[in-house]
Amino acid sequence: MNLVIVESPNKAQTIEKYLGKDFKVLSSKGHVRDIEGKGKNSMGIDFANNYAPNYVISSDKQSLIKSLQTEVKKADTVWLASDEDREGEAIAWHLKEVLKLDPAKTKRIVFHEITKTAIQEAIKNPRDIDYNLVNAQQARRVLDRIVGFELSPVLWKKVSAGLSAGRVQSVAVRLIVEKEREIESFTPTSSYRVVAEFKIPNDPKIPNNPNTLIATLNHKFATEAEALAFLQACQNAEFKVHAVTTKPAKRTPAPPFTTSTLQQEAARKHHFPVAKTMRLAQALYEAGHITYMRTDSVHLSALALGTAKAAIIDEYGEKYHQARQYTTKSKGAQEAHEAIRPTYIDKVSAGANADEKKLYDLIRKRTIASQMADAQLEQTKIEVSIEDKGQRTMDNGHLFVATGEVILFDGFMRAYIQSNDEDNDPNGEKALSGEKSLSLPKLHENQALHYAEIKAQQSFTKAPTRYNEAMLVKKMEELGIGRPSTYAAIIETIQQRNYVERNSVTGEKRDIQILTLKADKIKNSTKSETFGADTQKLLPTDLGRITNDFLVENFPTILNYDFTANEEANFDRIAEGEADWVQTVDTFYQTFHPAIEQVPAGRMAGRLLGTDPDTNQPVIARITKNGPCIQIGNIEQRAKSKEQKLSSSAGKTSENTADTKPKFASLKKGQSIFTITLDEALALFEQTMPYTLGELDGEEVVIGEGRFGPYVRYQGTFASIPKTIDPLAITMEEAQALIHKKLHQNDPIHTYGDVQVLNGRYGAYIKAPTGNYKIPRGTDPQSLTEADCQHIIATTQPTGKKR
Repeated sequence: MNLVIVESPNKAQTIEKYLGKDFKVLSSKGHVRDIEGKGKNSMGIDFANNYAPNYVISSDKQSLIKSLQTEVKKADTVWLASDEDREGEAIAWHLKEVLKLDPAKTKRIVFHEITKTAIQEAIKNPRDIDYNLVNAQQARRVLDRIVGFELSPVLWKKVSAGLSAGRVQSVAVRLIVEKEREIESFTPTSSYRVVAEFKIPNDPKIPNNPNTLIATLNHKFATEAEALAFLQACQNAEFKVHAVTTKPAKRTPAPPFTTSTLQQEAARKHHFPVAKTMRLAQALYEAGHITYMRTDSVHLSALALGTAKAAIIDEYGEKYHQARQYTTKSKGAQEAHEAIRPTYIDKVSAGANADEKKLYDLIRKRTIASQMADAQLEQTKIEVSIEDKGQRTMDNGHLFVATGEVILFDGFMRAYIQSNDEDNDPNGEKALSGEKSLSLPKLHENQALHYAEIKAQQSFTKAPTRYNEAMLVKKMEELGIGRPSTYAAIIETIQQRNYVERNSVTGEKRDIQILTLKADKIKNSTKSETFGADTQKLLPTDLGRITNDFLVENFPTILNYDFTANEEANFDRIAEGEADWVQTVDTFYQTFHPAIEQVPAGRMAGRLLGTDPDTNQPVIARITKNGPCIQIGNIEQRAKSKEQKLSSSAGKTSENTADTKPKFASLKKGQSIFTITLDEALALFEQTMPYTLGELDGEEVVIGEGRFGPYVRYQGTFASIPKTIDPLAITMEEAQALIHKKLHQNDPIHTYGDVQVLNGRYGAYIKAPTGNYKIPRGTDPQSLTEADCQHIIATTQPTGKKR
């Protein structure tokens, strides 16, 4: 009997149908062991023995390992078929160690797609475990454990209890914090952009010729006076076509997807969070619909090229096909050896739900487009000169310029158009809606033109753009920080730790000046515009900023972008057998550990806003265990005054010695400890809690604040007030909703036989006979179907009990 061990139960079901009756396929359900270290003083790493990790079998895998050991005894050959990346190679090695597999009866197989051909080919070509890949994964895991274990306690003492730090996650937070500060320090500058609309007379020889030409001046004016002077000059000017230039152009399709480009494009076109994209791709891969989704490669196999050609000719015609083979340029590409593509390109649709179908459609169209002909374009540029009545061109070089583009042959654009981060038409619908993307009228040189309107409108330079998830992935890849297979976990982790939040910014209003020349008269007007608004971008929290500032100040080398990228390059060298993993970890530790020991004692002081006029005590904006707050009074000074009181022979303190208990107030929504003023901070203490909001059915509704933050109290029921609601401005309707939710929090959201979706203290979760399961971030518990629940149960581990 042959025993095949894969990572996922879903994958096991798919593979088993491709192998004969002599094969039994079981799942390890991911990693089976990890470095110990849940004990207070145990990091699980033996520093005296070349950083040897002490691996232990995960508590939730004990019974699974026993059942696998039973099956191993029955098997003639054991096939380790975990994924083909570093994590998969490490899982294969851990299985070999834990199950004590006989090397003579153990074979390692890999495949980048779950098809009958790929599985059978893998069986024909087994190999040994690649210990270079194992060591690369081991180096990353040990290094990250060291950073987390040694750095987190420092954060507890300096910033706030319960914080944690990660080698790559902290660098990702730094990117977001620095971007926000770049935006905050940005000062917009004003200029005037001039746009003219010219009338084009009808010409019966040129049917369907546009009757207007919109052109922009090739110069911006710094002041309103300069713009006004230009419009005044245009009152007595004549306009002629200075030049018409036409040239051919082409567009080339983007290569097929890698992990990071799939994450970016799915975010742009479908607004999928990165974690959701990877979850959907995992499901498509395990069902046999796409190739392995963790890859840095843009290469396509000969089989893929052939099937893509057949599909293109069948769907669009032979002139649309153009064979291409892309070369991987990504620094440190090391994972799989082919791009993400459909396993069967002739399958137009695949997926178990609407989102899986959307992602599959994206992957298929991108793959097909990569093998299609270039789009052929014609680009036209029209320049309009400005002349005075004496037929002399103004000698300042100012010209009105209009550019247009006509699609002569759509080529790959017939199937797919790549979007970009600032694209307002992510699906390319505008470009595909007609033959022309922007058509200009037919004009000839020296043709006289007459303006209908010339408008000089004030504009301001724009602040740098905040990161969304797709843009952050792109930036991290450019810097060589992390690897595409880790981006989803990094982005999810920094949000779970409350260092970063995905949120929108409302923006502010400002007036802009508009000068309009029409019928030889100039009119001055204003209009209002909103600036600084952002939708669903990654914003640093106060906690994220303070933690980042502390880490950058005390660990500048570790938080350096180049240093982090070099560590990734070191992991790549280990994977290629060019570096020793122990030496790599040791080099890092010799830099990192001394920095830990040099951190000064004491908590971070917070931001001093001024002095409270009533108590003459300092007013400080700081982070506590309950989050950002304002503190009146100084804990350290109070402790010092007590010592003075005890040591005073008279038993009295001086009048200037503080001996009052500090007072605290939570910040309102939208306030930050980095920007709040003294007056705004003192106003937070004007209304204190607890207070009675009103009555409900004859019973008081009280708003108070406890050790876990503000709450609503009603008939002995306490409901926490979320950060999105200001406890000092909460309405009765909001309070009622929180009370109702609290009273019914134990009611099942869904019940599917012995599987339930329930509300818990830390959010919704799935309860099943095999344990409790976390619902993936970004998934609405209300939308979970029975199939969704079973998929989560099959592909994730049950949660462990909290200590």
